Amino acid sequence: MLFEFEQFLNRCFDIQSSQSTICSMTRNGDGETGRLLDGHPDDPIDESTQTNLLPMDEFSDDSSPPTPRFMQDQGSYRYLKWVPVPFRKFSKATVKWAKGPDIPEAHTIKPLFPFIQEAPIRFLDKHVSKRRHRILLLISFYFLWVLTFALVMHGGNTATEIEGWGKPGNIGCGNTYWVPGNRCGLNGNDCRPFGGSGFAFRCPANCAGQWVWNPRAVGDQEISYQPLVIGGPSEDDEPPIYRSDSFICSAAIHAGVINNRAGGCGVVSLVGYHTNFHNSSRNGIDSIPFDSNFPSSFTFHNKITCEANDARWELLFVSLTFTILLSLFTTSPGVFFFSIFIGLFFHVGLASDPPFTGDTASLVSNLLGKLLPASFCAYVIYVNMGVRRILIGLTAQIEKTVLWLGGCWLGSLTNYTFERWIPIQRLNGHDLKQQPGAIISLIVIVVILFFIVIKQIYFFQREGRLVQYLGIYGIFLGGIFVSLLLPGLSLRIHHYILALLLLPGTSMQTRPSLLYQGILIGFFINGIARWGFDPVLQTPSALQGDAQHNSKLPHISPPTIQLGENISSIRFSWLPPPEPFDGISVLVNDVERFRGYTDEGFASDKHFVWTKDPRANEPEYFRFAYMEGTQSWDYTRAGIWNADGSWTEMQPGASKIKSRSLDGEKMTR
Repeated sequence: MLFEFEQFLNRCFDIQSSQSTICSMTRNGDGETGRLLDGHPDDPIDESTQTNLLPMDEFSDDSSPPTPRFMQDQGSYRYLKWVPVPFRKFSKATVKWAKGPDIPEAHTIKPLFPFIQEAPIRFLDKHVSKRRHRILLLISFYFLWVLTFALVMHGGNTATEIEGWGKPGNIGCGNTYWVPGNRCGLNGNDCRPFGGSGFAFRCPANCAGQWVWNPRAVGDQEISYQPLVIGGPSEDDEPPIYRSDSFICSAAIHAGVINNRAGGCGVVSLVGYHTNFHNSSRNGIDSIPFDSNFPSSFTFHNKITCEANDARWELLFVSLTFTILLSLFTTSPGVFFFSIFIGLFFHVGLASDPPFTGDTASLVSNLLGKLLPASFCAYVIYVNMGVRRILIGLTAQIEKTVLWLGGCWLGSLTNYTFERWIPIQRLNGHDLKQQPGAIISLIVIVVILFFIVIKQIYFFQREGRLVQYLGIYGIFLGGIFVSLLLPGLSLRIHHYILALLLLPGTSMQTRPSLLYQGILIGFFINGIARWGFDPVLQTPSALQGDAQHNSKLPHISPPTIQLGENISSIRFSWLPPPEPFDGISVLVNDVERFRGYTDEGFASDKHFVWTKDPRANEPEYFRFAYMEGTQSWDYTRAGIWNADGSWTEMQPGASKIKSRSLDGEKMTR
């Protein structure tokens, strides 16, 4: 104490030598301290008068006099003199607010009706109090879950044999006999036979949701955002006839052979050439009309006895039961999270939204290949993205089950929930422009997210963690901005990427955060189990899918038409293709009927003649595209040779039929 008093006197005498200052003594409850009586606005700020803590000078060997107040005030803004004073004050107040209160408020959920919500915990504490008994109980629970799931799934995979056709073969929702564009080759030879064959098939559930995402040309129509089903029964008592590029399973639903909820089995047969495909609305599917001819078509056999049901709804009941029980009786955050994550991962991949692989063994192999990287991501999510923080110490078992687990199921079943409610297939400009209602839906989603973000910012500020998380999201936004600038690559936000971006914003124990976090975990599970780790940065062609290339289109001269009683002809001509193209492809009624190259001679690549029987009394549709090797580029819109022999010129621009297949679309041989 004597030493401190000497230091105090020395400081007082040093300051008195340069300016008039009164030195005084004051005594507090802990001892004696010195204080300078502030008599001038430019006197130094004595920090010891602002706090009960000892001044920093007491712990420093620096004996230089303190900085005057006016210099302290100007030092903070010496490089920002151009900034208006009101803005300086506002920014300073904002920064102070963002740092949060002096004593942070840690949010915790206090259970509503705790006696009821904590009853499962008390039950376990009373009847299974020992740790080893709880471990044995958990292992038995896992075993019973897996066994029940496997038995129900095995029962759903069996199908009765069909007399004369054998056991039905599994096909996907996108299987067809005929693939788009010119992939069936000249005159469709690569998709033969056109008739005289058939097979017993089995379709999964929910095939009415297999849509054409990019517009598909059918005659002079462009079809999108609906199942590709062309044709159907003209009368209720007639057998339905469908064009061979229709989705087989969707057509079977339309014909009433199977139902969308449970799938089913049947027999399909090719019937060859057909003309005038009728449209109708049946069983929730609107078929597409086509008033011309097509070389291949198919129908379904009636009076076929076959039993095969997709067990996904029974499996949903099994998984829901076991996950709810686990949620109610588990307080360990790790056991709860990883059990739910792995259980829902296999449920999505095996039951609710499985990728088509043909058989169960291939499906399990596919999922096991995704499980290891998914488990690593799950660990990072649990430790570093707020899952452990939000679940630890949580005893509101019913609220956890309803909000977190319920949200997780909602996100995991996104093919039945959000994809049905929100008309947005992919977050890119091309899809948003062409999908009806997508832009309005996106605006509504952004507004909802805005209010959610504001609320989450408030929670982070009260916990004193706002600045830290603003820095994290600043890094995220910087990464997205850099990705948008990379040449030759396009950014695509997948389900799992969206979840990873938003999950850190749910890392506080509040009821809204329980719901948000559960939904995002479900998004991640669904995205990986169904689609895998698709790249975030994709080339434009990969992102484009079967959309048009915006390539150059052939300039077709007005055709020469010759009409006759028994045969009529139409002749087309064009200029040689520019570089780098080396040929022309012509589609007639969506079938490639001509392919000519510049190195085959003058006649083969500069004109095309097509004939028809005028008694057919039907129009025919012509499209033209440049070729580059075996690759066909954008086709023109359809020009129509009408039934009366007149010609309707094609509209400007490209049609949307392409040579690549759609997602999930496969040719059945």
